[in-house]
Order: sequence, then structure tokens, then C-alpha cells
Amino acid sequence: MSDRVSLSIAGNFLQPPSHLGLVLLSARELEKMRAVGQLAANLLKHLEPLVQPGVSTQELNDEAELWTQAHGAISAQLGYAPSGHPPFPRSICTSVNEVVCHGIPNRKQILKNGDIINIDVTPVLDGYHGDTSKTLLVGNPSASARKLVEVTQECMMRGIAEIKPGARVGDIGAAIQEYAEANGFSVVRDMVGHGVGREFHTEPQIPHYGQRGRGLKLRSGMVFTVEPMLNEGSCDLKFMPDRWTVITKDKKLSAQFEHTIAVTDSGVEILTLA
Repeated sequence: MSDRVSLSIAGNFLQPPSHLGLVLLSARELEKMRAVGQLAANLLKHLEPLVQPGVSTQELNDEAELWTQAHGAISAQLGYAPSGHPPFPRSICTSVNEVVCHGIPNRKQILKNGDIINIDVTPVLDGYHGDTSKTLLVGNPSASARKLVEVTQECMMRGIAEIKPGARVGDIGAAIQEYAEANGFSVVRDMVGHGVGREFHTEPQIPHYGQRGRGLKLRSGMVFTVEPMLNEGSCDLKFMPDRWTVITKDKKLSAQFEHTIAVTDSGVEILTLA
């Protein structure tokens, strides 16, 4: 689940993240994060074959909740209520087509052939959060939708490839922005990656655009998400009345991929890689 960049826009939709300061995880804590990261990856893997035309997003949510409980974990999303938001009412986020992020599963939303859907999961195991998401194809989407999904995943991996001690946060964003724009897509700027561990959202913020050599210097022990959102059209967003669901202002498609990563002495480790 993405964080909101600490900027203000019209309508006062955005707010700062929780200011808990920068946390460097110990070797013991990293082992906890590896365990919950694998759990999150396996949950997504379990849900993926269920994404078919005719399935409701509520059915995906209910299966995720059953699976999470069966594996001794709980959902971080369920009941999550940052300042200015009602409690999130479901166990996962399901963002279909023009929904950029934080889509709320419901029984009336039935997947159709040609849709794309991002499923965002964050199980909590032994007090630690594993945060990951993936955009999946429903049936046979258009070539342009497939390209958007493929480029978004590649953007995430290019951003992750920049991560190592001494690199800058801006290096991650620049790699993502360069590839996205070269392929004709816009990068969402109002939602960012975030630190994660015992808390759901901490410092640092990880924008998915930027300039190389700028921003916070990365250090071994940092754990955060890289979760670019790319739009077919404009990067402008609109918040829905439920105060959670975010859509593209022009109603064009949006895709997102997310991994939780750890900065290591030698580079980077993807904690949510199945």
C-alpha cells in the first residue's frame, strides 16, 4: 500500500507520512522481514490463478483473508486508518483499470475479459509487514494495456537495480521515470514508496521520479518499498468519495508493481520475490 508524498495539492488530498524517523533494521529484524516477505509473495502467487473473468473482487479478498489467517498472519490493510481516512474495510486492495491504487474489493465489481487488476497485499507476521503488489491481466487485454503492465514491471526492476549503499533515492526515481517516459507513459507523483518493518509506513519516502545524485543517501539496513504507478495518460489523480480509492483523472488505465527491498552491504535484496 503506497504512501502519500508530503506535498499539498488542490482539495488537500495528500498528507505527510508517519514521521517515525529513519529505521535501520538489525540482522534479526531482517530475518523477520524475509519471512513475512515470502509470505506476502506466496499470497500473491496463491491469488493469481483466481483472477479470471466472472470473479468478483470480494471473492479475491475473502480468499486472501482465509489464506492469511491459515498461515498465522493478519492483514495490515484491514482496519488501517491513517489520519483523515476511515478504516480500510477489506484485507487487500484491488485496483481495476483506471484505479491507480487502494481500490476496495466489493461483490458488485466483477472482473471482465480485457481488464487489468492490481492486487496489493500486506500480511503481518510476528509483528513485521510484508508489502507487495502486482498488476495482472484478466483474459485477453489490449496490446496497449499489456504494454503498460510490462513497462511498469520493468520500471520497478530498473529502480531496484539502482539500489546499493551510497546510492541516492533520486537514482531510483530517475531510472523509473526515464524508462516510463521513453515508452510514452506518465509516472504518478502523488504516491510514493515508503519505509516498512514493524510499522506499515515509515521514512524514507521513495518517489518514482527524480534526478540522479539527489535525495537521501542509501545505507545498509534500510528496508522500503519500490512501487511505481504508471498511467496511460496524464499523471493527474482524483480521489473518490470513499477517501481511499484513487483513479486517473482522465479515466485512462493505470498499472502498479511493488516489492519490499532491503539495502545490503553489497547491494539490494528483494524480500518479496517468490
